[in-house]
Amino acid sequence: MTTYVITVPGTFLREVPDSVRSDVERRLRPQDPRHTDLGESEKLSLLSVDEDGMFAARVEVEAADQSRAEAEAKRLVSQALQDSGFTEENAPLGPAIVTGIDSEF
Repeated sequence: MTTYVITVPGTFLREVPDSVRSDVERRLRPQDPRHTDLGESEKLSLLSVDEDGMFAARVEVEAADQSRAEAEAKRLVSQALQDSGFTEENAPLGPAIVTGIDSEF
């Protein structure tokens, strides 16, 4: 298995109160990339949100390959958003991208 740090971009199409942002972060906390060497050295934030509503969620995922890691990261972020009251219509996600890889051989 390989540990990936995956960035999932998206856009909030409605205003997001700080309490809701905190709720999304809380739901993603088990996948916080700060637990990885890359996340620690790069000081990656779990969720960053711009003033225009664009956001980036960065999560740590273990998977057999890049494709599965990206799919799992997108699923995790989507679930955290849904559990916090967002649908795909008011918080659409972009394609997941690999931010870092930590392979163990």
